[in-house]
Amino acid sequence: MMYGFGDDPNPLPETVALVEDIVVEYVTDFAHKAQDIGSRRGKLSVEDFLYLVRKDAPKLNRCKELLSMQEELKQARKAFDVDEDKLAATLD
Repeated sequence: MMYGFGDDPNPLPETVALVEDIVVEYVTDFAHKAQDIGSRRGKLSVEDFLYLVRKDAPKLNRCKELLSMQEELKQARKAFDVDEDKLAATLD
């Protein structure tokens, strides 16, 4: 992750540990906030996370992009499984 943002290919272990601590704290805090929102309805959902990033347009757009790609991959896997089953049936 750090190299992708322009850091050295082999960063110092202390730097890696610091960035890891920051990321873990951020993700944990973000998940707790989403859980607080979801607890009102009784369950945690994707919409809870989208609600948290609603005012940050780049994050919201990236989330929506990743969710649509996930759906496309799910559909592709489903189509592949169906084709594989048909192929197996024709070979028997």
